[in-house]
Amino acid sequence: MGKYGLALDNLTSLELVNAQGELVRASKTEEPDLFWAARGGGGNFGIATTLEYQLHPIGPAITGGLIAHPFDRSRDVLSLFRESTSSLPDEQILVATLAHAPDGSGMKLAAMVTCHCGPLAAGELAVRRLKQFGTPALDGIGPMDYCELNSMLDAGYPKGAFNYWKSTFLRELSDDAIGTMIACFARCPTSMGQILVEHVHGAAVRVGVEETAFPHRQEGYNFLILTQWLDAAMTDRCIAWTRDTYAQLEPFAATGRYVNYLGDDEGIDPVPAAYGSNYRRLRELKSKYDPKNFFRMNQNIRPLV
Repeated sequence: MGKYGLALDNLTSLELVNAQGELVRASKTEEPDLFWAARGGGGNFGIATTLEYQLHPIGPAITGGLIAHPFDRSRDVLSLFRESTSSLPDEQILVATLAHAPDGSGMKLAAMVTCHCGPLAAGELAVRRLKQFGTPALDGIGPMDYCELNSMLDAGYPKGAFNYWKSTFLRELSDDAIGTMIACFARCPTSMGQILVEHVHGAAVRVGVEETAFPHRQEGYNFLILTQWLDAAMTDRCIAWTRDTYAQLEPFAATGRYVNYLGDDEGIDPVPAAYGSNYRRLRELKSKYDPKNFFRMNQNIRPLV
């Protein structure tokens, strides 16, 4: 993401079936308004049948993996994460998480996951500070296959698990925000619960706000509460913890929201916050391409008429 931008930034054309049942091709030169809306507007404008992307060579070997510390080092780990993300090269992505050990023990950990997609020698230098910090409980950072990195955490998201997520962008990753995250995670009722802080920088933020429907082009952090559980009897407790944690972090929240993490139980329609200053144009284009709101089982952009 830091090196090549978002997936939508690399979309060069698409074919979709529109609300009238017609197959339409959209690109920067063919139906450019529809192409603009499709890059971030979700399923509001049609059903994509073909997606054409600009590809980039990666690896096959990259420098990446996960490094984890005991939970009592959480403040230090998140502070290191904040410091490290202030000067990341485009080639490197870094995500912080408060999570549980994958062995089912319920042990809480503070961890970071990274990927450096440049030359291995540069990657080794880029992750050195992470690897030399403290005494990790687990250090899995090193050269690995790019495809291995992409599947590394799959076992943590088992088929059939219950899920309840809430998310928002942060104004900043302040000391108070870090302390609140740690205090909330200490009360997490499920050994499959996580708090993640995702950092956005590089190529992803060098795109103009109005160049695509996706407007969040400022360097910063997205906060995600990712709650999973397997026992249906835990449902009320897990949902309540997620909602309370989100409420505790609201004083640190920015106005923007990431559309892919929006829930369907929001008290106030969150879609305008997901599109910001682009929301008006999206509603105008929705009125043009789908005036009856046929495509509405989504994070819905309502037509103006």
